[in-house]
Amino acid sequence: MRSLLNTLCGTLAAVALFAIMLLTFVDVGGRKFLDTSLPGALELTEMLMVVVIFAGLPLVSLRGEHVTFDSLDPFIPRAVRLVQHLVVDLLCAAMLLFIAWLMWTKAGQLVEYGDVSARLKIPVAPFVYAMSVLCAVTAAVHLLLIVRPVAHRHVGVEESA
Repeated sequence: MRSLLNTLCGTLAAVALFAIMLLTFVDVGGRKFLDTSLPGALELTEMLMVVVIFAGLPLVSLRGEHVTFDSLDPFIPRAVRLVQHLVVDLLCAAMLLFIAWLMWTKAGQLVEYGDVSARLKIPVAPFVYAMSVLCAVTAAVHLLLIVRPVAHRHVGVEESA
């Protein structure tokens, strides 16, 4: 599952980031050489940034690369840290599922309203649905981390090759 998640989310984030790079190159080139910017470039960049951020979220969680405060870890007993990691992963999963549910509900409302982006008239709901799904995937990752923790984040877990 880790490999599949790395491939799918990593590819999605990479393609979106490459599209942002290409879009920015064309937009800046157009402004520099043709005195006109690419219509809707800002809107597209914003939507692609959503893809990059939310596609990266499961990967960051899977690798245990969130920002953490661990200055007190040497003073906390190992058993307490084990429980702490369990509680943190459960809370993260619960909060991410709640956020996923809220976003899914909001996306449904956006479909009903027919919300589209201001300039290019791109429907907004598919992006919010994708955000919701990726939050749910990230919640699943945190549940997976309870069963199969990552080495550099969890106490007593050896680095795997």
